[in-house]
Amino acid sequence: MAEPLLRVENLSKNFNRLPVLKDVSFSLAQGEVIGLVGRQGAGKSTLFHLLNGAMVPSSGTINFDGIHRRFSNRIQAQKFGIETVYQTAGLLNWFDFSANLLLDRDSNVETTRRTSGLVEQFNVTENILLGREIRKFSKFGVIDWARMVDVARELLAEFELSPDLAHESVGNLSDEQRQVVMLLRTLNRSSRLLLLDDIIPILSFQRQKILLNKIKKLAAQGTSIIISSDDLKHLFTVTDRIIVLYEGRLVADRRTAESTPREIVELIVGSSGQEQVSPLIWALESYHSAQHQSEQLRKTQVSLKESLEARNSQNRQLVERLGNQLVALDQLNAALQATQRRLITEREEERKVLARELHDQIIQDLLGLGYHLEEIEELERSPALQKDVAAIRLGIRNLVGELREMCSDLRPPTIDHHGLTAAIDSLAHEWVERNEIQLQLEIDPTLGRLPETIELSIFRIVQEGLNNIRKHAAAHHVRLSLQRTSSTNILVRLEDDGQGLPVPTDLASLSLNKHFGLVGISERVALLGGVMNIESSKGNGTILQVEIPSPYPLITA
Repeated sequence: MAEPLLRVENLSKNFNRLPVLKDVSFSLAQGEVIGLVGRQGAGKSTLFHLLNGAMVPSSGTINFDGIHRRFSNRIQAQKFGIETVYQTAGLLNWFDFSANLLLDRDSNVETTRRTSGLVEQFNVTENILLGREIRKFSKFGVIDWARMVDVARELLAEFELSPDLAHESVGNLSDEQRQVVMLLRTLNRSSRLLLLDDIIPILSFQRQKILLNKIKKLAAQGTSIIISSDDLKHLFTVTDRIIVLYEGRLVADRRTAESTPREIVELIVGSSGQEQVSPLIWALESYHSAQHQSEQLRKTQVSLKESLEARNSQNRQLVERLGNQLVALDQLNAALQATQRRLITEREEERKVLARELHDQIIQDLLGLGYHLEEIEELERSPALQKDVAAIRLGIRNLVGELREMCSDLRPPTIDHHGLTAAIDSLAHEWVERNEIQLQLEIDPTLGRLPETIELSIFRIVQEGLNNIRKHAAAHHVRLSLQRTSSTNILVRLEDDGQGLPVPTDLASLSLNKHFGLVGISERVALLGGVMNIESSKGNGTILQVEIPSPYPLITA
């Protein structure tokens, strides 16, 4: 096998005797792409600083191109073709930039970041070609500004930026545009090892795809790349291997094609527990989806703006007013949703507190009174009094039973200790005993534990649905199922053979008539970002179906 381009052996870095990176070893072949992942503080940035000369290792070796190297500053590493793009692209005064370059032999992290910034006195073209200026006749000739601008425009076009930005001052650019300018400066240089330090999040969805395609092309041309990112979708798209850092140690070096996102997340968090892993995977998936939708909306907005330029002034003003009204409505809707979520959360907390107070105080006091009455009954020999005491004790027992049912309705204790599956099972059994209606229960065995908000919301949806059937359906048989769909959502399906509902169901009319069951269910579903569907016909029962987003299911061996 060919000698790898980069071989790192037992690389360590300490700060004031505190180990930040510990005995890290791995290799990187020419044209190979490695994904670097780990929690914040795992040592990812420190590893990059050691590889590009911004830091000197405390111990260990770096072999580059088959030869042991010890870079004392970033410029030395750049001479061998090691380039880095950092996440932030700050502005820097030219005089500070020049001074920092001269002092780079005494480099540190702060100096490295500053000398990697953009010079605020220069325009975009000058910043992209900084240190690689195109000159006429020879490398010492006058600068060929026309050719410089042409090259800058070609590079900007690759990332779908306007060619007019070539003359723009970098101080007038957005954060994303500055990041692209920094990236173009590095990509314009012939690098053998490219280090990308978590630069993807600041880019728009479309430019992220452009960058991923660019990484594939560079790798095909022989450039080796290490990309640090929290987005596993991107890493699984472009990398050959993924290495995982955990508390400064390299805990895994996996072939991407032989791994799964869940496996990588387990290594990142240092646990295989679903309560830690599933929410993380769900959050990453949801973030990626939301970012895509946001980019599509941005494109639509740009398209509408271009269309408006062709219209007359009166139409533009009308559309602008409508746009402002839509923004105001969106803000109002978001505020109302936030308020509704807060009210539901606070109401659940109040129910929990009230249930505890009833159980821990009133029920215990009633039980104590029952015990005292039992003692009195044993001491008193009067049959009439004993009969009265026994009747009082029976009344207390019935009251305790009713209060316990109220506590369960207020806050099911099973859901806190044993999860949604156990709580639904208990609710179903109690409901059957109270109403003498047959109930067929089907729960997916891989449902697992979910975040508290989702578990409580699903429990309340089922509870309200069963209450509706008890009050209004006149049903004899009910079927309740909770299943995961192929898209990892949770599907709640409640069927009855009762008298049915008018179709289509008018929730507004139900609300006016103070039938709030289905209205409450629809509100909870909407706040969870789910979908509710009702199928019914007079005399043939009702099917209530709810599908809501959910974390990934358990993966069993």
